[in-house]
Amino acid sequence: MLSKSEFKNELESTLHGHLTLAHPIFIELLNTQQPNKKLLKQVALQGYQLTKHFLHYVEHLFFYCPVPKFKRALLVNVYEEETGRLSQTDNHVVLMQNFIRALGVSDEERDAATPLPATQELIDYRLRAVEDPQRYHVGAAAVMIASEGQNLETKAGEARHTLLGEVYGLQEKDLLFFSVHQEEDVGHVMQGLSLVTELCNTEKLQKEALEAVDHTCKLFWNMYDNLHREYCQPSTIRLS
Repeated sequence: MLSKSEFKNELESTLHGHLTLAHPIFIELLNTQQPNKKLLKQVALQGYQLTKHFLHYVEHLFFYCPVPKFKRALLVNVYEEETGRLSQTDNHVVLMQNFIRALGVSDEERDAATPLPATQELIDYRLRAVEDPQRYHVGAAAVMIASEGQNLETKAGEARHTLLGEVYGLQEKDLLFFSVHQEEDVGHVMQGLSLVTELCNTEKLQKEALEAVDHTCKLFWNMYDNLHREYCQPSTIRLS
């Protein structure tokens, strides 16, 4: 069994070992010579499928949390997701809807979109984990570390949404969903690391949490693979 500090370091290392900004789809999206707004719309619509479920994940993590100090922090997270008042913005689903509208997608088109298979797999994996109190450590690792950690990635010091905003001429107000999450998720990931480290007091629990971070990150990669196969030339190999 790893010590607490060793385990926390291993969780962080596992998270940073799967950077989705390296996926070929972002090379396509960030091509300043030939921006692909049609592809960006499809990526945004799949991201919206994830956003619609995120409050559900955090609500369950709050409800089942066995450690009072972390339970309070999760309640704050729920409040911000639902109201946006701490960031002085709006409900986070509404922020994502605003981004999608800024891309020229109608509300009707947005609401008609459905998850691709890999997107649905990512949604379902996290749903199963957070809804099972016996796998609380898995759900916390998958959502608070692997999922919220996706928003912390940068390229040459710039966040993904900043780069996309520059390429596609988006305004700061259009990107609030991402800028708010990039700022807030630093704290959320740190809370997740501390919570999972505290909960996993056996070798078995540590192994399961590490596998959850690894698997969730791979599911994010596979979601982009699915999008790439659907809307670009097939190229990448599924991670499993």
